[in-house]
Amino acid sequence: MSDPASVTDSAFRPAREEVREVPHETRTPQTESAAYRLAFQDNEFLLRPDLRPVRFQLELLKPELLLDEAKISSTFVFYGSARIPSPEDAQALMDAAGSDQERAIAQSLAAKSKYYAEARKLAQIAARYPVNAEGCRNFVVCSGGGPSIMEAANRGAADVGAKTIGMNILLPHEQAPNRFVTPELSFRFHYFALRKMHFTLRARALAVFPGGFGTFDEFFELLTLIQTGKMKRIPILLYGKEFWTRVVNFEALAEEGVIAHRDLELINWVETAEEGWAVVEQFYEGQDAPCREE
Repeated sequence: MSDPASVTDSAFRPAREEVREVPHETRTPQTESAAYRLAFQDNEFLLRPDLRPVRFQLELLKPELLLDEAKISSTFVFYGSARIPSPEDAQALMDAAGSDQERAIAQSLAAKSKYYAEARKLAQIAARYPVNAEGCRNFVVCSGGGPSIMEAANRGAADVGAKTIGMNILLPHEQAPNRFVTPELSFRFHYFALRKMHFTLRARALAVFPGGFGTFDEFFELLTLIQTGKMKRIPILLYGKEFWTRVVNFEALAEEGVIAHRDLELINWVETAEEGWAVVEQFYEGQDAPCREE
């Protein structure tokens, strides 16, 4: 018996192989028809409204499979504004302001550039977490892949030569990934819901910096998942107490009875990278970081 197939191999040829080796087809009205295209190669078919459940599944599976292949067991997720400048760009932002209102906003954002620096330092610390004996990576820095705080997180990991994840989103205006995201770990999503799911699936720590609607959406969804027991508790680091207590009255929520006072214990108020990492270390004290369970 020559070249026997392994008993563990599939009896069918891989689709990739068959598509690659298909001979040149004779062009006829039939073969030129959209109906004749292979379903998985027909973009117009895949983009039909009826195929939304399939697109959901593809958007769930693609990052999941690639992150598994990269042996990424857990992530350290960073949320925050796309508008806060880096310390080196803060002055330029203020110089470009025109009206009094623009100058006031620019000054407010420039004052928050310290959080860009702290996010970058925290990412440097997390990204140095050692790869375990099985080659699995833990506390891999993960951001939305965009500018500002997201860039700071990916930049910090890149500073120390570590791989870092960016989960970008398709928007009506241009939204390119920042240059510090590891190319093979740079993902783009159509659905906000699937993007947020991937933020939480591997998250073992979360750092939240001052931000707007997007940051609120991501932060409060994760808080809700933990509060309701849908997700195991992880350390949540909230940077910028002066900002957050001005825009959200957490104590009033408890006093009004719409959350419990113990729910406030889910939040760890911190201001520096070192304080934040100390909270994470204390939370996981005595625990190792094994490879992700299948």
